[in-house]
Amino acid sequence: MRIAVGSDHAGFTMKQELAEHLRELGHEVVDCGAHSTERVDYPDFGAAVGREVAAGRADGGVCVCGSGIGIGIAANKIRGARAATVHDATSARLARQHNDANIICFGERLIGATVAVDALDAWLSASFEGGRHTARVAKLDALGGEPV
Repeated sequence: MRIAVGSDHAGFTMKQELAEHLRELGHEVVDCGAHSTERVDYPDFGAAVGREVAAGRADGGVCVCGSGIGIGIAANKIRGARAATVHDATSARLARQHNDANIICFGERLIGATVAVDALDAWLSASFEGGRHTARVAKLDALGGEPV
């Protein structure tokens, strides 16, 4: 798989660790930045990952900021991105199975690297269940770009 990764300064270390883990698993990694721990704004990098995934240039995405929340909100502003902030393997698996999340987000200040790797592996190995979830995901997708 081709996976886009992105972070702000607060998520840089974990992004690097997760990107290396993805490479070790044989995935191609597209690094959307940041490229250091120098202060930057998370919306730029969440949106960049969202654009890669929504445009089909990446099969999925991984975003990291301090909490995983802000960068996930930014990614979800891109039509076609379904980003979920996860905290463990169970939430990551369910994000894929029930919500067809094509981007997962982590908070480096909230979870450790081992938990994040386990969650990433769970997300990668899970697949969308469809069924009763299909109509709900279609409703999520229909919300993108809707005027206020």
